[in-house]
Amino acid sequence: MTCATPSRKFLIATWEGGGSVGPKLTVARKLLDAGHQVRVMSDECNRLESEAIGARFIPWTRAPSRTDRNRESDPILDWAQANPLEGFAQALDAVFTGRALDYALDLIEELKREPADLVISSELLFGVMAACETLDQPMVLMPCNSLMFPLTDAPPAGPLRFEDMTPDQQAQAGAMFAAASAVFDGALPALNDARAQLALPPLETLMAQLKPARKVLIGISRFFDFAPAGDHARYAYVGPQIDDLAWTEEWQSPWPADDARPLALVGFSTTFQNHVAIMQRVIDALATLPVRALVTLGPAIEPEELTPAANTVLVRSAPHNAVLKEANLVITHGGHGTLARAMAHKLPVLVIPHGRDQDGNAARIVAHGAGLMLPPQAETHEIHDALERVLYDRSLHRGAQQLGTEVEREMRESRVVEELEALCCPAYA
Repeated sequence: MTCATPSRKFLIATWEGGGSVGPKLTVARKLLDAGHQVRVMSDECNRLESEAIGARFIPWTRAPSRTDRNRESDPILDWAQANPLEGFAQALDAVFTGRALDYALDLIEELKREPADLVISSELLFGVMAACETLDQPMVLMPCNSLMFPLTDAPPAGPLRFEDMTPDQQAQAGAMFAAASAVFDGALPALNDARAQLALPPLETLMAQLKPARKVLIGISRFFDFAPAGDHARYAYVGPQIDDLAWTEEWQSPWPADDARPLALVGFSTTFQNHVAIMQRVIDALATLPVRALVTLGPAIEPEELTPAANTVLVRSAPHNAVLKEANLVITHGGHGTLARAMAHKLPVLVIPHGRDQDGNAARIVAHGAGLMLPPQAETHEIHDALERVLYDRSLHRGAQQLGTEVEREMRESRVVEELEALCCPAYA
């Protein structure tokens, strides 16, 4: 489906959540390259990278708008909760539903100031969705990770299909689904309060707020996600969107050109997940291996919090796409942005997940035979042993090659711009 109007107005609504920003800005860049007009609404600290690609930037005013990426300014403290479900509950209350009215009022004000043909929203900004529903504004959701919601109408995904699970696995999956549903619906009163002030009727479940979206475009690899071929109702895969951001520093290898040791890239979350101790153990494990190690700290970790080894260089940031052209393996928390880059460069991975979507990502990497997974409590010797396998086990390298070939193809063939152009058409109303 195409529309005759050559140039459309897109408004991208996102928030400073680490990996939530980059994919939206990659899409913004592609839309701009196609001749469209793009505004980005996000936290003030995302102005630099938004304007660097040529997008107009509008900061949140009522909704949370961080001016920096330091751990002290992060309202999401899921890492401090007892378990991942309580972490989700804290994040919902602090940002996604607890501040839903603020996001809604900001978006309504901006759209009344200047209309948009289509709003592209993060899948967690329930206030943005409610605002679009209020204005009858065409909207699409774009998650940049495997779907974390308890959705019954979404494409089945995961290392095992439900019908391929053992009875015990099915029972465990059902219990997890029920627990996740309870956590999400526990945040429903806050959203319904916001909806009432927008003169919208109450919802029976939190996930019902997604229904006004014309489509959900999943910004990851279908192959990685073990998703079936073909689109599923309102859901479509558009592949990873992984440009490097403007705030990353330029890359120049600190090692001599004739240093033939394998290069290991260590990249954990750009948001704080209480990961200083595990990063130090990774550094200590790498110290006893014949490798070079580049550790990208991100804005949440200070260099003085870590003690580098002789073979380790600490940097605040680096463009991962450039570094990975020289790298041989990746050690990461399992956020989809870092993983997608590693997969696209066909590199084996050691994943040490800390929550959010990361456990599921790690399970998929292991199921594809492209790497290994350890818990965040892993000791230095366990990390050392896993890294030896990732370095020398040729089967993991073959798995990474196969996975990377498919991921790279999906990125190359992505029709995300065509999908978004089509969603502007009145026929989708």
